Amino acid sequence: MIRGPEKVLRRHPPSYNRNISRAVRTPKSEGDISSVFVSLSGGATAPLDSRFAKLKRKLIRGHEDRLRESWKSLLRDLRDEAEIIQTSSTSVIPEIPFHHIRNVPLEVQNEVRKRGVAVIRGVVSEAEALDLKDDIQGYIKANPHSRAFPPDNPQVYELYWSPAQVRARSHPNLLQAQRFLMSFWHSTDPSAMISTDHPVSYADRLRIRNPGDATFALGPHVDGGSVERWEENGYGLGKVYDQIWNGQWQHYDPWESSARLPAVTDLYNGAGSCSMFRMFQGWLSMSDTGPGEGTLLVNPLLSKATAYFLLRPFFSPIRWSHDTAATAELLRPDNWQLEEKPTSTLQGATPSHCQELNDEWHPHLQLPGTMVHVPRVRPGDYVAWHCDTIHAVDSRHAGKTDSSVLYIPACPLTEANAEYLVRQRESFIQGTPAPDFPGGKGESEHVGRATIDYMKRAASEEGQAAMGLHEWADTKTQGTEGEHDIIQNCNRLLSL
Repeated sequence: MIRGPEKVLRRHPPSYNRNISRAVRTPKSEGDISSVFVSLSGGATAPLDSRFAKLKRKLIRGHEDRLRESWKSLLRDLRDEAEIIQTSSTSVIPEIPFHHIRNVPLEVQNEVRKRGVAVIRGVVSEAEALDLKDDIQGYIKANPHSRAFPPDNPQVYELYWSPAQVRARSHPNLLQAQRFLMSFWHSTDPSAMISTDHPVSYADRLRIRNPGDATFALGPHVDGGSVERWEENGYGLGKVYDQIWNGQWQHYDPWESSARLPAVTDLYNGAGSCSMFRMFQGWLSMSDTGPGEGTLLVNPLLSKATAYFLLRPFFSPIRWSHDTAATAELLRPDNWQLEEKPTSTLQGATPSHCQELNDEWHPHLQLPGTMVHVPRVRPGDYVAWHCDTIHAVDSRHAGKTDSSVLYIPACPLTEANAEYLVRQRESFIQGTPAPDFPGGKGESEHVGRATIDYMKRAASEEGQAAMGLHEWADTKTQGTEGEHDIIQNCNRLLSL
């Protein structure tokens, strides 16, 4: 029986617990996916407050010489990696058959860690994936007033609670694939309150992109906040990127999870914020879609790309004109210098929005050549990418059939994620948009939306637990102290 929320927060310091206790928030305005992107919404990028200049100075104080050398080293590595990516293109993305995920060769595992992206083939059957799409299209037809982007020619729907979506999120194969992906993460703290064996469901949108569409043109970006990555009360709470600020980017580990637990990724509660810890973003394909056909592009340089866009605001070119952008002279390491007087600029970072990137702001990433398409996907394939991965969407759908996906990330069980799940569960019951997304009445008046009774019929106990509708089972005999504690705490938190 689901009762009122009861918080049992322990083990972490008071500052961490205060970050968890954010259940009451200002409701978000109605909107659509364009609210997430300054570039997509047509808004202008406003200069950041002068406090960001002081923040930049503080982040690197005492490490300036080491930072200069690490920057030069990073630029050399990026140059070499860019050549590999441009030569390999789509083939650089690891592909794993679902029925092999219990026995993945070490070399493939290493490629996933290096590239930060993977395609898992056949997570659900092709017939089942097509049935999901048919059900969704019927749901949209029954509810023609559903909010979508763009309104006059919908490609991305503000739908979260269709029966097909909740059925897909709770599918046992998808939960198994998520556990496999989250196993790439590790914690240096055995008492860290996290379990990657217990996926948490994060309700997200869906896409049915039609041939010829050029409106849903998302440029290179990284989700999970923007300015928060530099802010002390954002990712700084867990010191996630401290090794990069200290001039030791080579030692930065993008797969260490305990540092991410206290991090706040949504300081401004914007329409594009994400308050859940998503280890991987991902989508389940419902169509046969290849490169150039309205699909995903990724930058498979994970740790190096992250270090670059985080350090870029501290450096400026000695010689740069718009006529010579991306030339060999511009990219030379000796053409870049550490800012003598830090500015407030954080290229591509705007409060309340995601982190955007482009070739002018981030020339050494050589984005036109290093943003590569994921391989052709079939219905039932699952594509996942690390939460810090730069990704984009084809500027135009040049294919002949729809490019359709259900957005389903992989999220571990943590106290912060369980606290979000309390709010998300209430949204599910009411039929309103999930808490991270633009608000309004959502699907509260929709015909045929999923209910708790439907979930009890359609989902296993594990699938229901992922939605906060059933208690989690602690069956791991060799788990850490933190893994056992988090299950008990979150069951109490969700009043299960």
